[in-house]
Amino acid sequence: MLTLSEAVRLPPSQVGAETHRLAEHLGRVPAAMLVPAAYEEAFYREANLPEQLSRLLAPLNPARLDEDLLETLAPRAAGLILTSYLGDDAVQRFYRALGNAGLSTGELHLRRPGGRETEAATVLPPGTAALHALKRLWARDWSFEALLARIDEAGSIGLEARPTLLFAGPPGLPDTARSAELGVPAALVNREGLVGLP
Repeated sequence: MLTLSEAVRLPPSQVGAETHRLAEHLGRVPAAMLVPAAYEEAFYREANLPEQLSRLLAPLNPARLDEDLLETLAPRAAGLILTSYLGDDAVQRFYRALGNAGLSTGELHLRRPGGRETEAATVLPPGTAALHALKRLWARDWSFEALLARIDEAGSIGLEARPTLLFAGPPGLPDTARSAELGVPAALVNREGLVGLP
């Protein structure tokens, strides 16, 4: 887990270009942290999810897609993510990072760098609600819409792990005054501060 100041030392290909943009305005960003893609990748690997998902989705033929079948299988694929467990060490690392980032109490939200879809949680120590929200966000990658988009764009259901941003407070809303002030196309702001430059 990384603070935004730590994340900006890594290339945008690893942490997301938006993370770099946000790091330029750290004084305006509330408590935040980045969960690296490697954390999600380790979860998939340790829970044997690639093999389980491959078996579940094997009946799909991207070249001649049966959308009715996809609609049936997508919730089951998302369910695999939601019902699989992170290892104890991974959970403890996440909880420690939440505490270190000042995110183990109160309202927070999560989203992918550059994305707009969020998951929100109200957290008490050690941070179980935040962990559940993280898994809900990961499970969105296996929704009917996400799978259909990947098949249309890439011709496969394959997926690369991606980083996740966590911010204090509720999901941000577009703020035209803030985007004009910062000279950016869009700025997301909540009561805690600047939480997005998608």
